[in-house]
Amino acid sequence: MIAIVDYGMGNLRSVEKGFLRVGVNSVVTSSQEIINTAKAVVLPGVGAFKDCMKNLTDLALTEAIVRSIEKGKPFLGICLGLQLLFSESEEFGRCKGLDVFRGGVVRFQEDGLKIPHMGWNSIQIVKDNPLLKDIPDNAYFYFVHSYYVLPDDRDIISTVTDYGSAFTSMVWKDNVFATQFHPEKSQELGLKLLRNFGVFAGVI
Repeated sequence: MIAIVDYGMGNLRSVEKGFLRVGVNSVVTSSQEIINTAKAVVLPGVGAFKDCMKNLTDLALTEAIVRSIEKGKPFLGICLGLQLLFSESEEFGRCKGLDVFRGGVVRFQEDGLKIPHMGWNSIQIVKDNPLLKDIPDNAYFYFVHSYYVLPDDRDIISTVTDYGSAFTSMVWKDNVFATQFHPEKSQELGLKLLRNFGVFAGVI
């Protein structure tokens, strides 16, 4: 069973439905106990970084998330769930993140770009990972975001996407995967990525 972390924000039901469509059992939960006992953890996210961190802290979920990662449990962050893994964000003033990965979250510079970056865009694979099995290079996924991550460790970058310039659209290190795009909104290839996560987590 996969625990989808519920902190009062985000596209939780669409993620749950995505996993259901590929035959993966999941539960939307804000219970530390369920997160601790689940085979894998998913942290989706839509909204402001600071509000999300406040909700996670108020619900005493930050420790459960970080502990799960440190124990080697398969973990998937989606959109804001990717950004929260980093040290801090500049969104609405500096705010500390979960600090699983060193680095920051910064806003796209205008320079003629439409902000937020919304719609379909391609990913270029720079470091293959198990969740990209049977997903071709330059495949299209769905994005909705105004901020992106700048990892200190470039080795964790798995895919990049061009929007004015190349930004990190997926990271991977050991048991931790995270995407800036929304697999649950990305039709067939997005479902394939969710299924690959289920396989990696041993729930399929």
